[in-house]
Amino acid sequence: MFNNIGVSGLIIILVIALIVFGPAKLPQLGRAFGDTLREFRNSTKGIVEEDLAEKPAVIELDKAKS
Repeated sequence: MFNNIGVSGLIIILVIALIVFGPAKLPQLGRAFGDTLREFRNSTKGIVEEDLAEKPAVIELDKAKS
């Protein structure tokens, strides 16, 4: 989705955000976005680790059935 945004596009988005939210709110918004992204990444990492932990058990069950 964001593959086609270049440096100029990012600068335009930053200027619009600065105009809309103001310089006082921008660091708070960035921090909140970073925290949200970090929490999402940690959650997905946990789901992937759980899935990988379950796969050997499924493979062993399949071998036992055959």
